[in-house]
Amino acid sequence: MRRFLPPTLIRLAELCPAPLYLVGGSVRDFLLGYPIDDTTDYDLSSPLPAEDFLRAAKEAGFTARAVYRNTGTVKLEDGQGYGYEFSRFRSDRYVRGEHVPSEIFFTEDIGLDARRRDFCADAVYYDIRGGAYIDPLGGIGDIKQKILRTVRDPFLVFGEDGLRLMRLARIAAEIGFSPDAACLAGAKEHAALIDDIAPERIFTELSRILYADEKHGLSEGPYRGLCLLRDTGVLAHILPELAAGEGLPQRKDFHNYDCLEHSLRCVLYAPRSVRFAALFHDIGKPYCAREYGNFFAHPEEGARITREALARLKAPRRLIEETAELVGAHMYDFDCRARQSKVRRMIAKQGDRLPLLLALKQADFSACKDDLSPAPTVVKWERELECMKNEGVPLRLRDLALKGDDLRALGIPPQETAAMLEELFGYCLQEGARNTKARLTEYVTRRLAAR
Repeated sequence: MRRFLPPTLIRLAELCPAPLYLVGGSVRDFLLGYPIDDTTDYDLSSPLPAEDFLRAAKEAGFTARAVYRNTGTVKLEDGQGYGYEFSRFRSDRYVRGEHVPSEIFFTEDIGLDARRRDFCADAVYYDIRGGAYIDPLGGIGDIKQKILRTVRDPFLVFGEDGLRLMRLARIAAEIGFSPDAACLAGAKEHAALIDDIAPERIFTELSRILYADEKHGLSEGPYRGLCLLRDTGVLAHILPELAAGEGLPQRKDFHNYDCLEHSLRCVLYAPRSVRFAALFHDIGKPYCAREYGNFFAHPEEGARITREALARLKAPRRLIEETAELVGAHMYDFDCRARQSKVRRMIAKQGDRLPLLLALKQADFSACKDDLSPAPTVVKWERELECMKNEGVPLRLRDLALKGDDLRALGIPPQETAAMLEELFGYCLQEGARNTKARLTEYVTRRLAAR
């Protein structure tokens, strides 16, 4: 492993007066055969006090970005801009469920440091200077077997820190591991502790689960992680509206799965750009089934619930709005019965969001019966879009041959300009040849004369 490490890191290890170890994901992933590259997370550990480590780091050319002396943690950056995080060997004590330890005890015992972590696979140490692996808890064997086993009694490990419930699902998603029976039982027992974790942290971990395939290219990673959230009961705490779809039956002629499983499989088939929309697209169905006895209003109710749920998780406002808009539109023309005029108006209304809506429609279709063939609605809309382009149909208001100034010059009052532009836009959607200055001027003149 040493020969793949940055030279500055090797120099740092040689300058330290005590062994410096890599630990965690970088060691685990290297043992799995993944390369050390620009995406590698360098987590460093040593019995050295933070002050002693800092002196060596500065001599090696690193810049300290943050120092937390109470936890013995130092965040560094090398000359190339890559980040490193150092933690002094320690043992932690937690108040039940809280993410931040209530007490910290520094130690020189690598075994104690290993037992403060979460999973044995993440508690393998690599001595950078000595070039040897230190494996206090048998993590290398777990890596070979691709299992996640807690460093201590799982009922204690998960009881200490509720965020480990999300980490379990995220790590499983990123590297394709499965928890052993004891680990899974411990997570189930303490699922409610996720309620003690800040929503921002939950959202960050959920995002990493939804994009887990980008870590090592495991295409089923997001689906694996979401299934683990479901199976441990954590999903019912962070997104109860979505979890309510478990066991909710759907029409057998359209669906092979219940509402929740269909939603998780929609994420499996969705590209990165619409993973959140794929997860939330049917979140309105359990509510509609309970309140109305049917699913008819689930896109509209789903958009509302999506806004509420993502706002609760402190998601970025732009993501909330985009996801909610896609959820609200995902069923439009699902049966391909909408008239051409309505489809054209919907295509134009979506604007730059159209490729996202089509991607969501395709993922939704594929998730119904694991059918990877082109979704009929997507085929229809793409064909219609091509026709619109060939006809010269304006796809944006700014594409109209007449502008606001032109309308005002023709006698349209300023307060009516926006409404007239929308009317002209609809007029041109049906026939691209209408979008000329002459024809639009004639149309406006007739409308004024009719008043």
